[in-house]
Amino acid sequence: MTIHLDAPVSRPRTTPAIDLLEGERLLARLPGDGADRCGGHFEAFTLTPLGRTLGAEITGIDLRERVDDGLRAELHRALLEWKVLFFPGQHLTSDRQRELALLWGDLETNPMLDTGDSADVVRFGTGKRTYENIWHADTTFRTAPAMGAMLRMVRTPPFGGDTLWADMAVAYDNLTDDVRARIDDAVAVHDMVPGFARFLDRERLARVQDLFPPVTHPVVRTHPETGRRTLYVNALFTTAIVGMGRDESDALLRHLFAQAHVPEFQVRYRWSEGTLAFWDNRATQHYAVGDYHPHPRVAERVAIAGDRPF
Repeated sequence: MTIHLDAPVSRPRTTPAIDLLEGERLLARLPGDGADRCGGHFEAFTLTPLGRTLGAEITGIDLRERVDDGLRAELHRALLEWKVLFFPGQHLTSDRQRELALLWGDLETNPMLDTGDSADVVRFGTGKRTYENIWHADTTFRTAPAMGAMLRMVRTPPFGGDTLWADMAVAYDNLTDDVRARIDDAVAVHDMVPGFARFLDRERLARVQDLFPPVTHPVVRTHPETGRRTLYVNALFTTAIVGMGRDESDALLRHLFAQAHVPEFQVRYRWSEGTLAFWDNRATQHYAVGDYHPHPRVAERVAIAGDRPF
């Protein structure tokens, strides 16, 4: 067969329309926003941006004290705008962490993970290896995945242990028209098994499979408060796009998973003991860097129940 170098290259349908390429990214922090505005327009605290489209540090408040309706409203607005907030030097108790999270809704329990003093507090760093070093959104295997989560750093290692978050609305914005056309009305299967099979024994895995059978969610969800379109598949729990052949689904999902890896869509946080992070699980994915073993890294997380994605 003769190949003409100047002929257009046709790609099989199973290959996404474009790979990740260098060049300018669309980096809008808010819907219809050029992301040029910075923080500072909050009255109850000082907000310092850490990333172009997501990530901000909050200082000037003590979360051990009462959070009134006005402060709660400002914090919620900051969460919607910046997607993940960091509160250094708070040194909260587990009970106070739960009290704060309850201001945003009921708390989830997760029978697959080790717990702290309460069933709805997940404790990381109990001596067992876990597998958070993969890009994911929390509990998308549920019919109604978590709205958000608060993570309190109890003990930091001497080095490493950072966490990264990715802005999945910006990730969606930067997809090609061809890829968006293929996914805008698509739904995908989310399954807890890929995320937990590696560290649950067979009997325990079978029990939780009965509790959490596979579910489907839109590949692109609409944020229920901002209305923004957000890429909603992740490498830990999303297994297939409904109605596509396996090869086509796998290839397209690999392309979509790769969007979280783009540094311009990310913020990376270096923890200190006593810091609390609060993130919008509907708008982000995160990745806990596993570069600190054999040193301990201890943290507690509470997840806030959410709504069914649409």
